[in-house]
Amino acid sequence: MAEKVVKIGVKREPGFLYFLRGTDVYKTPMKRAGQASAAGKAEKVISGNFTREEGYLYFLDHHGDIARAKRAVGGQKRKKPKTDKKAPAKKVAAKKPAARKAVPAVAAKKAPAKAPAKAPAKAPAKAPAKAPAKKAPAKKK
Repeated sequence: MAEKVVKIGVKREPGFLYFLRGTDVYKTPMKRAGQASAAGKAEKVISGNFTREEGYLYFLDHHGDIARAKRAVGGQKRKKPKTDKKAPAKKVAAKKPAARKAVPAVAAKKAPAKAPAKAPAKAPAKAPAKAPAKKAPAKKK
């Protein structure tokens, strides 16, 4: 929960962003699509005469007063992933790499890469079974 530090009652104007720099309150025009950047156009609104303490986040609240909240350090605790208990792996002695043999210049050229094997063509889908033909009515004798 936030607690008020200094009651200054800044009246906010639409289209401006209000922020704290040190203990002073500044405002700057908000960035709009297609317009030039408002960088460097921040102007001081009022001086806040207070001392900042370590471990708090200071901000301008909805009443226009300076407030602070306890800073969340380290974030939220994470669940530890489940690990299977395995026997420690045995260390294998490192082998020296084998010395490379000199390859003749003619044999050093690589053979052209083979084209990847094509997948066999799919069998055509079976046609739906035809309905049995109707029998002609039997003739009377």
